[in-house]
Amino acid sequence: MREFTVTKNDAGQRLDRFAAKAAPSIPSSLLQKAFRKKDVKLNGRWARPDARVQEGDAVRLYIPDEFFAAPKRESGGGLLGALRPKLDIVYEDENILLVNKRPGVLCHEAGGWSADTLIAHIQAHAYQTGQWDPAAENSFAPALCNRIDRGTGGIVIAAKTAPALRIMDEKIRAREVTKEYLCVCLGRPDPPQGRLEGWLFKDAAKNQVYVKPRSEPGASFAATDYRVLETRNGLSLAACRLHTGRTHQIRVQMAHGGWPLLGDGRYGREKLNRRYGEDRQLLWSWRVTFSFTSDAGELNYLAGRSFAVADVPFVKKYFPGAVVS
Repeated sequence: MREFTVTKNDAGQRLDRFAAKAAPSIPSSLLQKAFRKKDVKLNGRWARPDARVQEGDAVRLYIPDEFFAAPKRESGGGLLGALRPKLDIVYEDENILLVNKRPGVLCHEAGGWSADTLIAHIQAHAYQTGQWDPAAENSFAPALCNRIDRGTGGIVIAAKTAPALRIMDEKIRAREVTKEYLCVCLGRPDPPQGRLEGWLFKDAAKNQVYVKPRSEPGASFAATDYRVLETRNGLSLAACRLHTGRTHQIRVQMAHGGWPLLGDGRYGREKLNRRYGEDRQLLWSWRVTFSFTSDAGELNYLAGRSFAVADVPFVKKYFPGAVVS
């Protein structure tokens, strides 16, 4: 038998999910059987799997010790101390972290934990600065609230507490977090300011997104505001504001409009990419505004605040002296 005390970062989740994280090696079928046999107790009493745990609750699991083995990610626990975090921190407090991701860095490694990912460096930073102790947590680990493509640079939001993660996820879904991007596109968008709307369909097998003329099964509506800041030598510097968060949204909508991003190997023009020596799309998440219109609980202090990166490399390269606002 093991007993766990629910912490602030664990509060609010289902009892069966809490138990699965506390005993990471137990098969789901055996965990379900444990609930049926009343081998899972909440504050000394049997409870349903969908019961919500609260801070301070006592959870007892009457299951064999081997099921409490550390999760596989903890096998890399030594890396949390050994990894030297490489982070360009835009803003940080006790709840959230805004990081300026470099192009070429993956947000997550598909299929597991990797020291080469942004989340690994964020977790190592939190661990080494004493803000997160995996041994003291039953289930929570710092996590990303949003992602950007590997080849795209810019601000990524990370949560350092479970309440912050839940709130930020809700605000992003409610479109109460405004994300603005800078990009370099071919030609000059006409009109120089407008909105791109359409239905985007993702072919998961090809990791390719297509613009559809109308709604159809599997397609999602996407809207992007854009404005041209400057045009030089056949290239335009544009600012884009997302109203939806679809895969490759800016890249595919700008290309569909006739102004693909320079360096974009998937939706752009390879001949021009080679001419300029660019092998990644020139796209940067440069500013985030917390446009909260409803209660944000512990994150209310962020309402109305904006955070931007100090500089964007391709702006200096192609549009030196350009005013970005």
